[in-house]
Amino acid sequence: MKIQRTASAHWTGGLKDGKASVSTQSGALTNYPYGFASRFEGVAGTNPEELLGAAHAACFTMALSLILGEAGFTADSLDTTAHVTLESVEGGFGITGIALKLAAKVPGTDEATFTDLANKAKAGCPVSKALGAVPITLDVTFG
Repeated sequence: MKIQRTASAHWTGGLKDGKASVSTQSGALTNYPYGFASRFEGVAGTNPEELLGAAHAACFTMALSLILGEAGFTADSLDTTAHVTLESVEGGFGITGIALKLAAKVPGTDEATFTDLANKAKAGCPVSKALGAVPITLDVTFG
C-alpha cells in the first residue's frame, strides 16, 4: 500500500516582510498564515517547527495506540506534546532535538511495561524514522 498526502506553501515578498500561508490536502489548514515573524518573533501564525511537532506528536500517539492494542491494552488517554528545538548552528539554523512528553492512563499495565511499549512506538513511528538525524527524547508520565 502506498499513501500520499499533500501540503503546500505560498510565499510573496522578502524574508522578513513576506506574506506566507500553508494549506493541507484535508483542509485542516487552508491558507493559514506563517512567516518570519511567526517563526522568530512570536507573532500569531504557525511555523514549520510547530507543524513538525504536531505531525510527530500525532504519529507517535497513533503508533503507541497500535502497539498497546497488539499487547492487549487500550488507553483511557494518551496526551503527547512535542517540543521542537530550532537553534542557530553552523551554516544557519537547524532542528537540534525533539522532546516528546507523554501523559498516559492505560488500565491493566504497569509503568515499566508501558514505558517499554512507548519507547517502541517512538522508534517505530514513521515521523520518528523520517527524523532519524534528530535526537528524540521521550518523557513519560504514567498514572
